[in-house]
Amino acid sequence: MNASTYTSYAYALLRLVAGLLFALHGSQKLLGFPGDGHPVPLGSLMGVAGIIELVGGLLIMVGLFARPAAFLASGEMAVAYFMAHFPQSPWPAVNHGEPAILFCFLFLLIAAAGAGVWSLDGLRNRRLPGTAVAA
Repeated sequence: MNASTYTSYAYALLRLVAGLLFALHGSQKLLGFPGDGHPVPLGSLMGVAGIIELVGGLLIMVGLFARPAAFLASGEMAVAYFMAHFPQSPWPAVNHGEPAILFCFLFLLIAAAGAGVWSLDGLRNRRLPGTAVAA
């Protein structure tokens, strides 16, 4: 086996881990877990961000509606960077915005490439009549 044989599985692992980490950011905002146990108000800007992160992260993780979920998550991270981090400094290493930038571009990749293997989207697409079965 050559290295390209493992590419789709490595991508799936990346999607799973990124979705889980993003969902944990949302649960921290909405449920206070993991963290200090103090959730943010649901109707606040941080509450809406928490909903996008929790629901979007779970959808990305399981690969269900992964493209639109990842696109929305990517946009949320771009907004978060420019609203919360960039005003502190233009340098990500100084304003602690590296995670927001990485999530933004990682989710943009998932939005463009789709969920891939080990995903509910993959199972759904195989069952639709007239669609090709991906290897």
